[in-house]
Amino acid sequence: MKIVLIGAGGKLGTAVHTALAGRGHDVITVGRSGGDLRYDFADPAQTAELYRRVGRVDAVVSAAGGVPWKKITEMTAQDYQDAFRGKVLSQLELVRQGVAHVAERGSFTLITGVLAREPVLLGTAASMANGAVEAFVRAAAIEIAPQRVNAVSPSVFTESLDDYGDLFAGVPPVDLADVTRAYVRSVEGAQTGQVYVP
Repeated sequence: MKIVLIGAGGKLGTAVHTALAGRGHDVITVGRSGGDLRYDFADPAQTAELYRRVGRVDAVVSAAGGVPWKKITEMTAQDYQDAFRGKVLSQLELVRQGVAHVAERGSFTLITGVLAREPVLLGTAASMANGAVEAFVRAAAIEIAPQRVNAVSPSVFTESLDDYGDLFAGVPPVDLADVTRAYVRSVEGAQTGQVYVP
């Protein structure tokens, strides 16, 4: 398959790239500061240019979307707007614009996270964004068929506990290998409207 991978430079994106390329797929990596192509997918105009450049593809995979981590009393309206734009609208645009560029039975795989189900302190923006993406996936799946759309919703990565473990106190971590298997399942499988929890 010809696959566009957004956020390929991060820890997750690198692991997903390795997994998909290792299975024989042609993976085009996209990032703000690294990858085969440089685009900021939080900008709808750049998303449009990306699709014009890559042409027809079989799958679009997202492994990116940052949100602010602050106490709710320290969050601003702009913080929430930035979280929504950075993780929700950016991924929605990948699908909205992508339906014209993805193969008839191609797929989209988006990223959400455990905080849609298991909120933690400082994570209101992440919980909001993850919940919105998951709701969108379920709704979009019934409209874009036979194209497919799913989400992968991991916990904190075992490999990132040194950096983020304190934010996820008591939340069971997940190995990156398990998360990448969920991406492979979404790309190569037949299901749609699913939120895979590795």
